[in-house]
Amino acid sequence: MEHPMTAPVKAQVGAAEWDTRVNLAAAYRLVALYGWDDLVFTHVSARVPGSEHHFLINPYGMMFEEITASSLVKVDLAGRKVMDSPYEINPAGFTIHSCIHAAREDVACVMHIHSLNGVAVAAQKQGLLPISQQSLFVLSSLAYHDYEGVALNAAEQPRLVADLGDKSYLMLRNHGLLTAGASPADAFLYMYIFESACAIQVRAQSGGGELTRIPDPILAGIRAAAREVTRGLGSSLVWPGLLRKLDRSNPGYRE
Repeated sequence: MEHPMTAPVKAQVGAAEWDTRVNLAAAYRLVALYGWDDLVFTHVSARVPGSEHHFLINPYGMMFEEITASSLVKVDLAGRKVMDSPYEINPAGFTIHSCIHAAREDVACVMHIHSLNGVAVAAQKQGLLPISQQSLFVLSSLAYHDYEGVALNAAEQPRLVADLGDKSYLMLRNHGLLTAGASPADAFLYMYIFESACAIQVRAQSGGGELTRIPDPILAGIRAAAREVTRGLGSSLVWPGLLRKLDRSNPGYRE
């Protein structure tokens, strides 16, 4: 069914922004498809191409599986709407995203989820363990941020940005997972690997046996390999296939 806002929104934005809207809407629906959504909570944000201060985020109250390119709301760093929309956003939910976008010009998309496996590992004192190949890719660019309560306080933002640094993965202790990528495709690929590593850890621990940790020299060497294996694959290989999968299972995100 065609979304009633499709024609007006598409007519008001350039081709680059519309492409970002389509890919961001797809990312939301893929988060739902893989079971990482938390009802209407958490967010995925994307920088509007060519703009330093405008971003796209989900309309608050809409399920991730319902998000469309037209329903995404354009806001500034303060979470204020900068384009007419019948939808509102959750300004508090943009607290985490806005400070990362402001601090990291290389980050075009920030994905934050409360997946059960992710929160389970985020609650563990040792965090993510080097026990799988997936974990090594994450550990090559992983940071941690201690829990400070529900992310409503702007005073937390400098500490969050400092903890993330130049990393692509952030484990929010007792809270969830976050990835920062150059596109929705990259942020999603990072999150797929991140969530997979957490799921493997929870399953391995549930077996009750002693875990085999991957030796430190291999972890050190994986940093170079991770750059080669994952760089560009989000947009060039994985993403087109994911969009085809989504077109079969839950089309309509392009509206």
